[in-house]
Amino acid sequence: MDNRPNLLVILTDQHNPRFSGPYGHSLVRTPHMDRLAEEGVTFDSCYTNCPLCVPARMSFMTGRYVHNIGVWDNCAPLAEDAVTWAHRLRNAGYRAALSGKMHFRGFDHLHGFEEQLAYDINARNAPHKPDFWSQVTPKTFPPRRFPGYRSGSSKEIVADEAVTKAAVRYLREETGKEESWALVVGLVSPHPPFVAPSEYCALYDPQEIDLPEFPDALLQRLHPAQRRRRGAEPGDRIPDEVIRGIRATYYAQVTYVDDKIGQLIDALEDSGQREQTVVVYTSDHGEMMGEHDMWAKSSFLDDSCRVPLIINWPGRFPGSRRVKENVSLVDLVATLVDMSGAQSDRAAAQIDALDGESMLGLLDDSQMPSQWKDEAFSEFYAAGSVAPSAMLRKGKWNLGRLNYYYHEPAELYDMEADPRELRDLGREAEFAEVRLELENDLLSRWDPAAVEKVVRESQERRSYLFDHLYRYLAMDGMPGNRF
Repeated sequence: MDNRPNLLVILTDQHNPRFSGPYGHSLVRTPHMDRLAEEGVTFDSCYTNCPLCVPARMSFMTGRYVHNIGVWDNCAPLAEDAVTWAHRLRNAGYRAALSGKMHFRGFDHLHGFEEQLAYDINARNAPHKPDFWSQVTPKTFPPRRFPGYRSGSSKEIVADEAVTKAAVRYLREETGKEESWALVVGLVSPHPPFVAPSEYCALYDPQEIDLPEFPDALLQRLHPAQRRRRGAEPGDRIPDEVIRGIRATYYAQVTYVDDKIGQLIDALEDSGQREQTVVVYTSDHGEMMGEHDMWAKSSFLDDSCRVPLIINWPGRFPGSRRVKENVSLVDLVATLVDMSGAQSDRAAAQIDALDGESMLGLLDDSQMPSQWKDEAFSEFYAAGSVAPSAMLRKGKWNLGRLNYYYHEPAELYDMEADPRELRDLGREAEFAEVRLELENDLLSRWDPAAVEKVVRESQERRSYLFDHLYRYLAMDGMPGNRF
């Protein structure tokens, strides 16, 4: 047997980490996540590199920032010649498989994986027009609509059942093979629509569900970017009973996901591979879930931009360990590559250098936290934007996070004193020096003027193709991956 670990990466869609046991929620039941955390390492401050599905996932697959791969929005495909960590691991002798969602657009739906074990529910989406920047108002973006919430089944639940079943079968079949393997299990839940099987919904009485906590005055002073994403005027509030119902169903979805994690862990244990397997649980981005009276993602606020990250390797990584330092998903990629031994692939390193750094020293306690870079970078260019925006989270300052908007004022938050982000310090003179220092740091590594030019050209080109070809094919029912 190969002495390198197997890698099981469980990647959900739109899971805000604070709605789980390991991150301290008192209502949401996640016994299997709890067990992973008790026996492994939990990262308290892990961020997505883009708070939107496709860019976040393509950044995760390549280990590179969005502006280095050109996947600006949910309509943009990853280049077919982009080097992914699946390529790197296979070149290092691993078997690499995908079960379920990765949201690849374009022709290539494997991007280095050897096989897709179960269908990706988003893989055959018809094309749609890129999220073209325009002067938007709260009334025009995002559409303030809710698909409802209910118990039962949906095409997303059907997909997650098939994905888990195929992954369990793969884990059992890999027992005793010579090569190490890497498997990504891509679950759709807890992404909208807000639907969960009845036995999970029965666990949560909407009348007992907690409500978002923010003062009414906050809505009057929201940053323009947050106001656009909120999609409503300050006086337009959703009734509490609707919020409780949505949140109760979301909690049920999270518990449903937790059961899928349990099934995968059981398969590892039954097949005798648990001790040789690193299990990773994370998500592509978060979900506002009514906080700041906002829903979905596309914001740099923690509920949208922070993601769960639990890494578990029995006997190798200490249990019940919590890492407070800032990390991001590109660092997770560098860590997977490091654990697999693929970091010695000099050819791949020279072609597409990883933007993250390996966290292996934080995991096995061989690196002092003070030696870690302690930062996370995220960026956004899609629907609701009027210009490029980016986030920098730095541990050097207690005033830990800057949200930068090209052509608009920056936001600054003290994440220790104000973890719910209710007081924007960006326009307060007292904190101007800190804001400027963080801005200079951010702009030393990211050029919004140059990026804006490239993004606009990309979206104009793809809009032209949509107008003159894709929309006609979509009307004929042609799936997106057939073009």
